[in-house]
Amino acid sequence: MADEQVQQQFAMQRIYTKDISFESPATPDVFKKQWQPAVNVDLNTKSDKIDDNGNFEVVLSVTITAKVDEETAFLVEVQQAGIFMIAGIEGEDLRRVLGTAAPNILFPYARESIDSLCVKGGFPPVMLAPVNFEALYQQALAQSAAQAGEAAEGESATH
Repeated sequence: MADEQVQQQFAMQRIYTKDISFESPATPDVFKKQWQPAVNVDLNTKSDKIDDNGNFEVVLSVTITAKVDEETAFLVEVQQAGIFMIAGIEGEDLRRVLGTAAPNILFPYARESIDSLCVKGGFPPVMLAPVNFEALYQQALAQSAAQAGEAAEGESATH
């Protein structure tokens, strides 16, 4: 009986907007300019265990900044969150699920909120391309491994 494995489970419990913001500091003058914005997209995820029943909150933060002639046309920030029940998954596999599967579920909700806010703000739709969270996760792992390697080299050089 000690060899019994807990069945792996991943279930979405709830999806909700944690924070949302739209700013358009240059209106109405920005509407007179030719609309060829420089757009910057910033994505971030974080997760926290919220109870002892295997529930985790995952927050996907998306910030879009659109500038026309170095002037901010609009700034949109959305924190799309969800509660996910995860059982039988631990260690690196748990970090991977929290960093890839959960954000994949949350992203379409964040994308729709951003598009809606921009249109309601008088701007053309913002249609964010799909995001490969697996690739972003692998990139983050590689960066932290490189930083850990640099830190280890720095420590050995000082001894």
